[in-house]
Amino acid sequence: MDFAYKSIMLKLSGEMLAGDGGQGIDQFMLARLAEEVHELSDSGLQISIVIGGGNIFRGLAGAAKGMDRAQADYMGMLATVINSLALQDALEQRGCYTRVMSAIQMHQVTEPYIRRRAVRHLEKGRVVIFGAGTGNPYFSTDTAAALRAAEIGCDIILKATKVDGVYDKDPAKHDDAVRFDRLSYLDVLSRELKVMDSTAISMCMENKLPIMVLDLNVPGNVARAARGEPVGTLVTATGA
Repeated sequence: MDFAYKSIMLKLSGEMLAGDGGQGIDQFMLARLAEEVHELSDSGLQISIVIGGGNIFRGLAGAAKGMDRAQADYMGMLATVINSLALQDALEQRGCYTRVMSAIQMHQVTEPYIRRRAVRHLEKGRVVIFGAGTGNPYFSTDTAAALRAAEIGCDIILKATKVDGVYDKDPAKHDDAVRFDRLSYLDVLSRELKVMDSTAISMCMENKLPIMVLDLNVPGNVARAARGEPVGTLVTATGA
């Protein structure tokens, strides 16, 4: 399989693991994702993954209901570790060597995040899943994906969602919503488009790290994006 990139960062929302249920972990979705990642890893692509925790607990939602924001965010970070361990199990059942590295130390179940060790795992052909976000409250898993991708030298972030790209407005609510094939980082920031949060976009802009927003519900889309096919919206410095 010919890839356009050597190393990708796959950013998944926790809701994607929930499937149609909206909460918890859907075993069918987990298995399908593991099959796709395993096939790509077997083909020689270096794969890093950051998963959100919204299918279990979302820090912002907890804060909105009166919880201390920092406390709620730490709970959300632990939810991402649960998702990371679930995906690790699904991958390893398929013979895919995987490491979960956590920004919050929990030696019994994960490795601590150490940049050089993460790079070495990838060089050895292991899939690396980064859990617990950045390890700090007030930062999203979008920002964690951008940070880790920049640190370990990924070539692109694949933002896997439930829609086939970025629109000028919510396509679920507006029939006349227009999808963008390409955007610049400044377009995303100035138009407040829902790609990733502004901290993540700014970090990608500073490090010239492209972002592809794609629909994970279409089987094979991750592989198509890794081959450089236009399967969603590509965000770059120029948007051209």
